[in-house]
Amino acid sequence: MNIGVIADIHGNKPALEAVLEAMPPVDTIVNAGDIVGYNPWPADCVAHIREREIPTVMGNHDRAVAAGSTFRFNELAKAGVEHARDRLDSDQQAWLSGLPDRDQVLDGRLRIVHGHPEDPDRYTYPAEFSPELLDDEAVLVMGHTHVQHAETYPEGIVVNPGSVGQPRDGDPRAAFAVVDPTAHEVELHRVSYDIDRVIDAVEEAGLPKRIGTRLLEGQ
Repeated sequence: MNIGVIADIHGNKPALEAVLEAMPPVDTIVNAGDIVGYNPWPADCVAHIREREIPTVMGNHDRAVAAGSTFRFNELAKAGVEHARDRLDSDQQAWLSGLPDRDQVLDGRLRIVHGHPEDPDRYTYPAEFSPELLDDEAVLVMGHTHVQHAETYPEGIVVNPGSVGQPRDGDPRAAFAVVDPTAHEVELHRVSYDIDRVIDAVEEAGLPKRIGTRLLEGQ
């Protein structure tokens, strides 16, 4: 069984579409949160996820949009949250509000969180990956850091698919992963997309220019 794994779309429609097109045949896709924030297409990205009924957990930007708060966010993050709040309709905002902090699929064999199993807002970088993060599941999926990484242990797989819409690991390509819990295997993938289109749309939306140009650096 192959499971597509995505995270941190952050309103980047061209990146999401590129990932969905490049995704090999999978039985289902799961999403580790932050559909919205930063980039100009929050409503389109929410619609993509909902139409495909992709199991999704709530990211910190999703929560900020739903709750109407930008506490501790920098100026770029604040601008993205405010833009998303303006662009999402009431039904989409209500859907975001109802997302869980964690979820389990495949009869509990795959667990999805945004930041850390014990704290959805905690960044869990590759150096902190360990089998101790697992709790009987075959696969633990995390997001939040925007850094793509996976480790395979006898106890199971820990994977961050990286960010679809705003990678921060020095590679500007959109990131995703495919896991096979039965075969105990994980593949990390990257796909190029039209970043210049995002930069132009950022400026047209009146968002800070740096939101777009930083994508060229994968930072």
